[in-house]
Amino acid sequence: MRGKTIQIYLTDGSPNGIKVAEITSNIERAIVIPRNKLTEAVKRTETARPGIYFLFGHDEDKAKPVVYIGQTKEGIKRIKTHDQKIDFWNYVVLVISKTSSFTKTHIEFLEELAIRKAREASRFELSNSSTPQKTDVPEHMEADLLDNYDTIKMLLSTLGYPLFEKLGQPSKSKKEVLYCKGKDGKGEGQYTDEGFVVFAGSKCNIELSKTAGSSLKNLRDRLISSGVLKKDRNVYVFKSDYLFNSPSAASNIVLARRSGGWTEWKDRNGKTLDELKRS
Repeated sequence: MRGKTIQIYLTDGSPNGIKVAEITSNIERAIVIPRNKLTEAVKRTETARPGIYFLFGHDEDKAKPVVYIGQTKEGIKRIKTHDQKIDFWNYVVLVISKTSSFTKTHIEFLEELAIRKAREASRFELSNSSTPQKTDVPEHMEADLLDNYDTIKMLLSTLGYPLFEKLGQPSKSKKEVLYCKGKDGKGEGQYTDEGFVVFAGSKCNIELSKTAGSSLKNLRDRLISSGVLKKDRNVYVFKSDYLFNSPSAASNIVLARRSGGWTEWKDRNGKTLDELKRS
């Protein structure tokens, strides 16, 4: 991977306002629009161009952040219809071509690819009810569109939306795999730059301790309702990798009680995460 220069322009000088992001040498431009700034965004000429868009937000009943992916031939005009019909989102990222080169075929291809890749990565709960059919394009055009997708992926991750980044289990020969055990709970995971990842197949105690608290119970309920946790006889099993914001949040779910993740997670030799990372 070579270094990249990404330019982010704050249109009104505020980090909470409309932002425009691009890799200076590429044609893609990502426009981040807070939901309450849609009227202001309409005044920007580039928001009328064809492109694909991502509605980002949260749902109280979902364990993961939520996204809706669509394509628009009329820019923000299409997005404004979602302001009245879809509740969960609070930001939209509209991706257009700086050179106005995206056609109907381009955006339909990118929409299908983005939905498919988002489902594969499983980092966000996808609000789309169906996946459109793949658009057939010439080989040379597909190669260019895959380059467009790579840039979109990088821009979204830089903006704080790692929609297409998989939480793959690292190589055990290169990374530290950590373990958390208690009663029937047996978790495996990895402390990463983003937080703590518990790997698919990890097992959790079923019975919550009396002092678990409502926040732990609510999080577990969301993991169950989202299909991340499935009951298997006397345990809950992680059906996919899941990123927690802290080691303690991860160990709380595995052990079904309040815990100190920095001491509960240990390597094969019994060294705690605290000893490995903070001592």
